[in-house]
Amino acid sequence: MLPLQLGPNRERLRVLCLGAHSDDIEIGCAGTLLRWLSEYRSIDITWAVFSAVGERGDEARASAEALLAAASTRRILLGDLPDAHFPADFSRAKAFARSVAQQIEPDVVLTHRREDAHQDHRLVAELTWQTWRDHLILEYEIPKYDGDLGRPNLYVPLTVTLAQRKIDHLLKQFGSQRPKDWFCAETFSSLMRLRGVECRAENGFAEGFHIRKAKL
Repeated sequence: MLPLQLGPNRERLRVLCLGAHSDDIEIGCAGTLLRWLSEYRSIDITWAVFSAVGERGDEARASAEALLAAASTRRILLGDLPDAHFPADFSRAKAFARSVAQQIEPDVVLTHRREDAHQDHRLVAELTWQTWRDHLILEYEIPKYDGDLGRPNLYVPLTVTLAQRKIDHLLKQFGSQRPKDWFCAETFSSLMRLRGVECRAENGFAEGFHIRKAKL
């Protein structure tokens, strides 16, 4: 399969990462970000989490700073929307998205999938499409009890090392989530392995995304 790449060269990339909660971006696309950080000479990343207060806010900031250590520039923006109640606080959610948009003109936006069963995730996806209307948007996936995983149409193959770095990072940075039975190495590894099978990744691992619009 002929691989595609972002932009005509590997010089500079501007990335916007959007997540509803503190660990969403890492679960959905940490492997992809680690790969880009190793491939681009200059990468500017804006990291915006809509709900990150208290301990979860501390985790969000520490995780982003550790994951993005190799970025040329990084901007971390944390919101205080009430977890699990985004639709009831739509005005503030939209205002947060607009405030983020004023601070970056990204080449690519990483966000939640529009069909995600979690109401907070789904609203962030909807706000992404309302706010960034002329951008390349890649929707990542989050495994959960709802069983809402779809069929990705874009894959980013990962090396075994990058896949393991993602897993290690999640388990290290999010102590508040470790008691949850699904938040474990096996969950993250199995999803990357499955997506690796689907795209015939050379090293067996990949992250899957949903892309609705793109210019070739």
